[in-house]
Amino acid sequence: MARKDTAAETAAEPGRLKQIALTYQMTRKADPKIGLILGGIGIITLGVLLAVGFLIGHPVYLGIVGLLLALLATAIVFGRRAERAAFGQMEGQAGAAAAVLEKVRGWTTTPAVAMNRNQDVVHRSVGKAGIVLVAEGNPNRVKSLLASEKRKMARIVADVPVHDIIVGNGEGQVPLKKLRTTLLRYPRVLTGPQVTTTTDRLRALGDLMSNMPLPKGPVPGRGLSGRTPRPRR
Repeated sequence: MARKDTAAETAAEPGRLKQIALTYQMTRKADPKIGLILGGIGIITLGVLLAVGFLIGHPVYLGIVGLLLALLATAIVFGRRAERAAFGQMEGQAGAAAAVLEKVRGWTTTPAVAMNRNQDVVHRSVGKAGIVLVAEGNPNRVKSLLASEKRKMARIVADVPVHDIIVGNGEGQVPLKKLRTTLLRYPRVLTGPQVTTTTDRLRALGDLMSNMPLPKGPVPGRGLSGRTPRPRR
């Protein structure tokens, strides 16, 4: 059994490396200096630790520590810049909010439960915090869509709290890059069975469930691969 797990991990390794390479290419398009920045951070971190090592008479030991810290520092900076680049590419695209919502663990998202002729859209996520309606589009137009969906929720699941978010960079709106953290900050008021019951009742509504295209590629907050990590067995 252990051999099978090792073989599976070995086979998955090229896929992970390819994802990292694709993420780097995507980041470099939006951030052309990413290579110089990462290289500089790595060299400076390693150089400082090596210098300290020579001063105290332990260059090999601190050289190894410096190498590990350099790799860690470049990975952290790369992750943050890749996140910024990914959000920059997604922002303004139809379905960008749904693409982010569908990667949030513990939440079930139904894209485009409401839409108007101007392609303003409302997505719905259900989790232990209740129901969150997330609107994309013109702030003035989506308010009526949100109000209509909230009335529907009040009729179907009156005992479940309903929150609403308008994605954007204006006053009272939530930027796309902060959507995931905003969702996770809501207080948890439902149990697992209550979430399942609520989701089933809402699915019975027969929502619009449009086939609107969602932005592709890595979604920040879920690692460089853009995938939700699976627990190891």
